[in-house]
Amino acid sequence: MSNSAIPANPLLARESPPAFDRILPEHVQPAVEELIRETNEGLEKIEAGLADPSAGTWSNTIEALAVLGRSWECTWSPVTHLMGVKNSDELREAHESVLADVVALGLRMRQSQPIHEALVQIRDDESVWSALDESQQRIISKRIRDAMLAGIALPEAEQKRFNQIAERLSKLSADFSNHVLDATRDWELLLEDPADVEGLSSTLKQLASQSFNDQADDDTAPGDPGTGPWRFTLDAPSAMPFLQHCTIPRLREKLYRAFVTRASGGKLDNTPLIDEILELRRERAALLGFDTFAEMSVATKMADVTAVESMFDLLRDASWDAGQSDLNDLKTLAADRGQAAPMAHWDVAFWAERLREERFDLTDEQLRPYFPLERVLDGLFALTGRLFGIAVEAADGEVPTWHEDVRYFRVGDEAGQQIAAFYLDPYSRPENKRGGAWMDECLVRRRVNDDLQLPVAHLVCNGTPPVGDLPSLMTFREVETLFHEFGHGLQHMLTTVDYADASGINGVEWDAVELPSQFMENWCYHRTTLMGIARHFETGEPLPDELFENLCRARTYRAGSLMLRQLNFGMLDMYLHHQYDPSGEETVLEAQQRIALSTSALEPLPEDRFLCGFQHIFAGGYAAGYYSYKWAELLSADAFSAFEDAGLEDEQAVALTGRRFRDTVLASGGGRHPMDVFRDFRGREPSTDALLRHNGLA
Repeated sequence: MSNSAIPANPLLARESPPAFDRILPEHVQPAVEELIRETNEGLEKIEAGLADPSAGTWSNTIEALAVLGRSWECTWSPVTHLMGVKNSDELREAHESVLADVVALGLRMRQSQPIHEALVQIRDDESVWSALDESQQRIISKRIRDAMLAGIALPEAEQKRFNQIAERLSKLSADFSNHVLDATRDWELLLEDPADVEGLSSTLKQLASQSFNDQADDDTAPGDPGTGPWRFTLDAPSAMPFLQHCTIPRLREKLYRAFVTRASGGKLDNTPLIDEILELRRERAALLGFDTFAEMSVATKMADVTAVESMFDLLRDASWDAGQSDLNDLKTLAADRGQAAPMAHWDVAFWAERLREERFDLTDEQLRPYFPLERVLDGLFALTGRLFGIAVEAADGEVPTWHEDVRYFRVGDEAGQQIAAFYLDPYSRPENKRGGAWMDECLVRRRVNDDLQLPVAHLVCNGTPPVGDLPSLMTFREVETLFHEFGHGLQHMLTTVDYADASGINGVEWDAVELPSQFMENWCYHRTTLMGIARHFETGEPLPDELFENLCRARTYRAGSLMLRQLNFGMLDMYLHHQYDPSGEETVLEAQQRIALSTSALEPLPEDRFLCGFQHIFAGGYAAGYYSYKWAELLSADAFSAFEDAGLEDEQAVALTGRRFRDTVLASGGGRHPMDVFRDFRGREPSTDALLRHNGLA
């Protein structure tokens, strides 16, 4: 296509991959308005062909809808992606200007009576149904179910209210996320006295100095890593090591209190949004005939509420005593080292690091030089080559990106054919990028006009950026996070399903979607894998055996406390969506405090408002589903135990088991129920044994 033929609005060019370097906020509204017009016309055409429900076929229902979905993938998906990685006031305004119409059209599609009746007819006609493959049957069944959950069977007045709720919840979710981003961006701790940064690593001081210089006015004298000033933020690469290593309790307290009260006051206060979100979710569930939002949520998942609560009880019982012992160990060490004050929350990370150093002779700064990002990537790609028979090649410059740090890679199969690609956005940018790490779809595997569209993933992390002349030197937790997100990416990229509704992670029950990601984290403790990665960035020397052994011994360090922390999040999420009454006497923050008392060895801080920053359940997809991390960890630990059973140092056995994992868990997408997929791989039902053993709790 010549340049003169490319539309001025890149979101209407429908390019694959998108022209991220040319997308501007002013492109959003006209492009989405055109997309909505096209979609309405296409939907009316589909419905007209289904005036007689018996005329419905796979082709004129699901395939026809997939054509409309492809346009949304090219126009709307880049907008939502940029909201997470290149946020701005202008983009927010553009996004908000069309959000209500986008939500309304999504409901219009799911509430289409002609399409719904045609799909029901297909399902109920045995001769037609039996001619479909398993993935097609799953897709149609889920479309029928999702239409019911979208209120298709509601009377007109109730459906109108249902749609109002959906529109309002979408707006509240976007506001919640923006408040957290702004609260994180706006807070800073400026230190100028070198005595205040004693104990902090040179890496962190360089990062803090660079942060100060990046935010300083042109007429401000630049800071120096050795003499200051230093700027610390609530962004993870700054806040977490500060809490672990700052020797001055009052400074740790200041940052900790700011972190657990993010977005809980002033114009960014998320507290009223939480109350409204919970009330509206409760009302929406009631309209659909569910007793609670949690019951509605698990209708699309593997587990039911009773099974989830049983899992919570089992894991809490297994970890409570260990968590108490962990806290007592920290109190003893702090007292021995001269801390007279009682153990406070801002002390825990500091003394946990001191105990880890003492017990395992191991620090993050010892490990960091052995994990430059480039070597970690090389090792990760070598591992996935051994396990799954794929080859990853850098393809930087082949496609436009949204930031100069973003990289692009192609993925090939054993025959050398390209099967997928992915973007990697590795570094923290607190000024316009939301925190955490995630994988998202750029393009899904699907058939487009008989051609196969290859899947493309977004892999987004918030790791330590290069500082000065140093490359990105990763903490070990950042290494684990990269492996985790790549696991999600593998399920997206190695799918063999050609239907968009069941390709990759699409159609996978939410509480199984973390299986591949948590599975990949296990390889960070595999000797061959890790020792193949860990080389000193300056000398090239391998990670000393002693450090590797210490790292493995430290794997289950404070496992009880970490388990209880995750249970706190999951139990609170489930309580708020299953038992909590928004109109009752107990507030959400009181519920937070009460549940924390049952899951924390240290009494919760009364001022803690972490719920106001809990994006997973109020601005993400984990509402009444945070338990999924532990549910899927059970599956992933058992899956990894298949490799342990085969023999982790037996290359042939590992490769054979890896291919079986690829051909089942990674290939099947949402076209097969995850429990059936697990049985395909493991040959049996999952067991809790490996999860407890890996956490040192068995």
